[in-house]
Amino acid sequence: LETGPTDSLEDRMWRQTEAALEEADVAVMLIDARAGITTGDEHFADILRRGKTPVVLLANKCEGRQGQAGMLESYSLGLGDPLAISAEHGEGMDDLYEALEPLLGAEGHEDVEDELDWESREPEIVIDSEEPDESFVHSVQRGPVQLAIVGRPNVGKSTLVNKLLGEDRLITGPEAGLTRDSISVDWEWQGEPVRLIDTAGLRRKARVRNHLERMSTSDTTRTIRYAQVVVLVIDGNAPLEKQDLTIANLVVEQGRTLIIAVNKWDAVDDRKKVMEDLNDRLQTSLPQVRGVPIVQLSALTGSRLDTLMPAVFKAYQVWNTRVPTGQLNRWLADATARHQPPAVSGRRVRLRYATQAKARPPTFVVFAGRPEALPDSYTKYLINDLRESFDLPGTPIRLLMRKGENPYANKKKR
Repeated sequence: LETGPTDSLEDRMWRQTEAALEEADVAVMLIDARAGITTGDEHFADILRRGKTPVVLLANKCEGRQGQAGMLESYSLGLGDPLAISAEHGEGMDDLYEALEPLLGAEGHEDVEDELDWESREPEIVIDSEEPDESFVHSVQRGPVQLAIVGRPNVGKSTLVNKLLGEDRLITGPEAGLTRDSISVDWEWQGEPVRLIDTAGLRRKARVRNHLERMSTSDTTRTIRYAQVVVLVIDGNAPLEKQDLTIANLVVEQGRTLIIAVNKWDAVDDRKKVMEDLNDRLQTSLPQVRGVPIVQLSALTGSRLDTLMPAVFKAYQVWNTRVPTGQLNRWLADATARHQPPAVSGRRVRLRYATQAKARPPTFVVFAGRPEALPDSYTKYLINDLRESFDLPGTPIRLLMRKGENPYANKKKR
């Protein structure tokens, strides 16, 4: 907790603290019992006394006798009886739970799993035995859509999140690198639950020097891994630089669906040229995800912001698409008839059948007689044809080649 001049970074931080206190069910004030009561402790304790939020006072570092004097001195703050704890050694936690229980009520005892981890963890590839209907199935899960906002520093990620929420939930400003941790906010868009995750800006590795920025970069990378939809925010005046492409490739490698948001669109002069250059760069540098949705907007003014979330949910449905096995095998027959697999060592590779192993992202398995002999160029042809035939724009597609079982392998020759 810090204070500073109006519109300074400290002032913006304090306004976020005030907003958090107003929404909180209980506030926990922590003091250093070994250091004793400081002027800052007295200042913020005075603010907490005037507020309506219940306060629990904790005197930390009370292991041994060195913190005893500081704990007794904390009575002067007027926040009630302090609880002596040691966060490092875990002492006094039972007393803290007992103090919080009547303030939090029943909601504080719900067993909630970490949805950010378990919902998006990559499962083992298992071929589904159940056959869906002869139509596309969007196996959309229950629970909030994990939507991560990523990009280079100072491209407007936090401003975009604030504009979507309709409030100044995140600290913004002209200073680059204000966001250090991945901050998640639960939100609803037209009745659909969404978990917005603002991330720290990603710079080139050569420019990441201090330890704090390395930790922020690692946290952003982890957020991309466990997200479902990733919005890559780029600057409309400097669209799709090398670092933007590096981030986009990271999203695709993790199998997450990608949306490109061109921010500061109101400040772009030659919009037609910018879009032409952007599309050319995508076709050259990201051919593995053709048809990536591109949304032009202004996070500062809110211009064209209403086009972002429909694109997010459309891409999310594509990411969840399941294709029936019957349609897949009819497609495989047509694709191989139009462009037969190349002959290797005088023998043509035979593709027997195909099935979808899982969605999120769409993962298909093609069984062949000699899958190791099939060149990568033909696999890319199948992926591109899959994308066009089943309308899967922008989403990563994984195509696995497996060797089919030989029914006569274990039988003796007559």
